[in-house]
Amino acid sequence: MRKLAKLRFGGGLLVLSVVLAAWAAAHGVKGWTAPEEAKKLKNPVPATPESLAAAKTIYLDRCARCHGEQGKGDGPEAPMYLVKAPDFTDAHMMGDMTDGEIFWKISEGRRPMPSFQMQLSDEQRWQLVNLLRAFAAKPAPRSSHAPGGKKSPSHRP
Repeated sequence: MRKLAKLRFGGGLLVLSVVLAAWAAAHGVKGWTAPEEAKKLKNPVPATPESLAAAKTIYLDRCARCHGEQGKGDGPEAPMYLVKAPDFTDAHMMGDMTDGEIFWKISEGRRPMPSFQMQLSDEQRWQLVNLLRAFAAKPAPRSSHAPGGKKSPSHRP
């Protein structure tokens, strides 16, 4: 009788595991990839001081709780979720995404992040794309000195 109970319990765990894996796959827990047509979208909103200021107001109200005030993914609510908020100051990560891809992710959302397609206008979402780009760290300028403080061979006084 115990053997039968153990088999049923083990079978139940297997079914539960399969159901959870299917749910995770259906809800994009592993990856969050924008469709190719979305990746090709071009940002029609110029990154002016006015549009960046408007985006900052929206960002602080709607995004900073998880993504942090400076976009580092360190907002006060970020630790509450299993999905880590991205660090928008990571120039490499931001360089790997097109404006269209960022716009799509803002528009569609992914748990725990809500969709903003119905909450924000297209213009507001494109403004946010520009703001997220502004968070990305700028690459360090090339030095004319070699490591260790020595002048590189091509350096001329």
